[in-house]
Amino acid sequence: MTRRTGGLRFQPSGGARSAPLQAGRKQVLSIERLAHDGRGIAFVDGRTWFVSGALAGEQVEARVLGARNRIVDAHAERILAAGPLRRVAPCAHAGRCGGCTLQALPHAEQLALKQRTLAEQLARFAGLAPEKWAPPLVGPEFGYRRRARIAVRWNATSGRLEVGFRAAASQAIVTIDDCPVLVWPLQPILRALPTLLHGLARPRALGHVELFHGNTSAILVRHTAPLADADLQRLRVFCREYSAQLWLQGRDEPRADALEEAPLGYRLEPWGLELGYRPGDFVQVNAVVNESMVVQALEWLAPRPEERVLDLFSGLGNFALPLAQRSREVVAVEGVAPMVERGRENASRNGLNNLHFWQADLSKPLAGASWAAAGFAAVLCDPPRDGALEAMRQVGSLGAGRVLYVSCNPATLARDAAELAGQGYRLRRAGILDMFPQTAHVEAMALFEREPAAG
Repeated sequence: MTRRTGGLRFQPSGGARSAPLQAGRKQVLSIERLAHDGRGIAFVDGRTWFVSGALAGEQVEARVLGARNRIVDAHAERILAAGPLRRVAPCAHAGRCGGCTLQALPHAEQLALKQRTLAEQLARFAGLAPEKWAPPLVGPEFGYRRRARIAVRWNATSGRLEVGFRAAASQAIVTIDDCPVLVWPLQPILRALPTLLHGLARPRALGHVELFHGNTSAILVRHTAPLADADLQRLRVFCREYSAQLWLQGRDEPRADALEEAPLGYRLEPWGLELGYRPGDFVQVNAVVNESMVVQALEWLAPRPEERVLDLFSGLGNFALPLAQRSREVVAVEGVAPMVERGRENASRNGLNNLHFWQADLSKPLAGASWAAAGFAAVLCDPPRDGALEAMRQVGSLGAGRVLYVSCNPATLARDAAELAGQGYRLRRAGILDMFPQTAHVEAMALFEREPAAG
């Protein structure tokens, strides 16, 4: 593992104080490079401009969205001179829909951007680089997304229901009749959904709609007022037509409309495992990359049959169940009580008696927890975006020689990596996981190892 120093050019310093910028102002900009979030960066009059919809090497006319100090948020209204990397976006809604911000960038360049982001964050916040970079874990560019939230809003001015996805740089809703990143079983449902919802007697009762696909398809209808009986019947007929479960959510937790329905779930094929979940539970959106991610995690962490392994932020058991097939015992710890219950159900359903789920607030110290007393040979950690700093501060005291960290935020991964390095762990491997193609969202995996104490 090597340590790196130095920073990245962010904005020029010095210069006269500039006049305030008002939202809506137009500005011609030359884009120098891409930021970590996929926006173009330009420098004008001592200000750094972050421009959505712009690529490196382009000249654009941008509209100011907001400004603070010397930072300006803007959106490219017109491409005056396209850059060498720009391609025709595969989706007709690109540039208006806010979901897939990198469609104009070829997939290989998307991967390169994500790789640079991870490397720069590790260098900047931790002064680290891995001993070995792993190749990116990739899946299909399109047709990968097995979960999506559809925005639904009654427009009192037009007297119509708006159905679609949130617009780029706006709260407006873009009407969507096709979404190529959805898995194919959800695409016909999405195409037919607006007509269904527009025909309901009480459309103002709708909040949003979510689509899911795993062992079956499912539709969750969030409603802010009771649904009319006729509307409920229309929804049931629609779901039967598209072989989808119907789930409803008012003020309480989501519930299946038909209790005899088989549980919603997905399969981890390499291990013959079935995992059940409910709408609202966290499930990785990309089934292909998720499976490859679990394969790589087990390969890197290399649990042995005699070892006790800890899975932090375990969720439904996406990692814990496969780990339990290779280890003497797995302790899975999760902060959300319903997820802990679902994890226990999944362990029981798959006959894994050496897997034990516990609920704990992992932002608090682990000291005194009964499940931690015996220590662990290895730790797997898959935290939310704010990372796992408190847990990483204590992981060395658990006796773990290996720590596998799966991250959805390279900045907090880098911060936590610095904490592990301070405890004597070496960053052996790291690589990106392309969980969200066509977006700038970066998932990563990193393996840390520590030599056993002498004596």
